[in-house]
Amino acid sequence: MDRSYLANPAVFLIQTLLGLYALVVMLRFLLQLLRVDFYNPLSQFVVKLTSPVLRPLRRVIPGYQGIDFSSLVLAWMVKSLEVFLVVWLLRGSPPLLGALIWSLPELCAVTLNIFLFAVLIQVILSWINPDPFNPALGVLRRLTDPLLRPAQRLLPPIGGLDLSPMLVVIGLVLLEMLLLPPLKLLTGSPL
Repeated sequence: MDRSYLANPAVFLIQTLLGLYALVVMLRFLLQLLRVDFYNPLSQFVVKLTSPVLRPLRRVIPGYQGIDFSSLVLAWMVKSLEVFLVVWLLRGSPPLLGALIWSLPELCAVTLNIFLFAVLIQVILSWINPDPFNPALGVLRRLTDPLLRPAQRLLPPIGGLDLSPMLVVIGLVLLEMLLLPPLKLLTGSPL
């Protein structure tokens, strides 16, 4: 049996499980940074998933002026572990320092994708007109408002149609296209 036969499913599982956890931890960092309601059920879900690991980490890495550095470091460590395991499975033993550096562009991609999907989900939800008191809407608004408000000033609604989300999506995709390849090249990422 070929090594790649088993490596590909293992890589899929590692990227899925560790990638999702890194996403949730990064989401917690962003929710705290953007001051999303702590008692929102979606916020509480994120807090409950991340608190067991963050609580001991906070003793070592304190926050500063409302910025939760421990969650940022945890997201980086989880992404580094993911990169290390994937490279180890596909190419052999990578250097630990390499995995720490290679995970930085991946973490940037996660952050950009959180904002991208938040904007897209908010657009889709605006078409179906959900309950305005839905807790997820509050979280989405707090996540997307820092991006949408400047875009709405640049591109006001035309005939009652708000095109600012399209402007933000284009901007985020362009930022990802322009930022990630040089970062991967700079860090020497094998992914």
